[in-house]
Amino acid sequence: MGPALLLGLLLSRAGDLMALPSSDCVMAEQLCLSDSTCNATYRILENCALAKTRLLSLDHDSRVRCLNAELDLGNSSLLHCKCHRRMKRQEHCLRIFWTVHSSMTDGYLNLETSPYENSANEEHWKTDYDKLAALVSGSQLAGDATNPCLRATHICNLSKKCFRLRTDYASICTKGAASEDVCDRRKCHRGLRNFFEKVPEDFTKRILFCPCQDEFCGERRRKTIVPDCSFQYNTKPNCLWLLDSCLEDHICKSRLADFQQNCQPVDMSPDGCSLHNHGACLQAYMGMIGTPMTPNYVSNSSVEVSLWCTCENSGNQKEKCDQILGMFESNKCLENTIWSQMHLKQTALERQEDLFYSSSLSFQGDSASTSLSSAMSQVAEGKTQRDSSKQSSMPMASSVFSGAVTSWPSLALFLPLLLSPH
Repeated sequence: MGPALLLGLLLSRAGDLMALPSSDCVMAEQLCLSDSTCNATYRILENCALAKTRLLSLDHDSRVRCLNAELDLGNSSLLHCKCHRRMKRQEHCLRIFWTVHSSMTDGYLNLETSPYENSANEEHWKTDYDKLAALVSGSQLAGDATNPCLRATHICNLSKKCFRLRTDYASICTKGAASEDVCDRRKCHRGLRNFFEKVPEDFTKRILFCPCQDEFCGERRRKTIVPDCSFQYNTKPNCLWLLDSCLEDHICKSRLADFQQNCQPVDMSPDGCSLHNHGACLQAYMGMIGTPMTPNYVSNSSVEVSLWCTCENSGNQKEKCDQILGMFESNKCLENTIWSQMHLKQTALERQEDLFYSSSLSFQGDSASTSLSSAMSQVAEGKTQRDSSKQSSMPMASSVFSGAVTSWPSLALFLPLLLSPH
């Protein structure tokens, strides 16, 4: 059975489409390996990618062989495959993508081409955020209306998945975060990626981009990602080193490509974005968290974000370094995207919820979680009488980590870094 016929059979099965989309690189690899010609071509590309991973310099003939191998793929599904942000074998899928495109490093690799499927084509998450938010407001629990970050945290605590994954990364990232060389940054990054990948954006966006009017709220927002472990080093590294670390990692390189594609600024655009899609840019920004190029807020009183790196002592690469840093610090598209998320127009329901929330007495910190549990229990009991089936699985809140946490660089500036044999 030829690969084209096999692909047709797979596409005709709706159940298989739900489990493994036709554009998925994992499925495309399986189809390729089942064909002797495609298999041989793919093995050549694997050797090309391996040489690049080991920083080996390829001679002219080898480079031509790698490029020809990719051209031989023609219009195959492997050449045009994509990965999905929440797929189980994401790292394997991304490895396949960069294997297929490894020969394009001789001036053809375009980091602005994301390996991820267009977010508009992905299934939208159905969440219970609005119901949980109404519970927090309807409980008339003591709260501070000027600290939406605290409110977003309490709502997260009522979601089993949000609470569990937030607790997981907080536990990992705070362990030894304040002492030298004790924090396990790699595990911390993995925990953060799990949180932002697996928790619905209704929760994560409100926690990370909560609008603040004072520094106490801003501090919670800045500390959302536990920056002592996930963001900061004892000394700021050079931004060029940070980029090198990112390009050596399939996940980080993929997230950077996704960020470049979806947050690319354009001076003449009303919203500052080339693709005019704030939702995609916001998703791409959150995708950078938990990678070697993790960004964060620069202070408790600002919504400006940046990388933890410097361009001092960059020598003749100072301009390149400045533009790497400028991807976050001087990006009008990203700036407008974050601002628009923090200033979304409220619906009538949200305004009503805020009235409930602001009528409560003020408190600070997650130490009030015992009161929250009690209040939620009373509310849940009342709601259970009206609809027991909907409330039977409502989780109780618990105390977790309380921290809340224009020029676009030319592709040509990155190519020397990608091509150099180091």
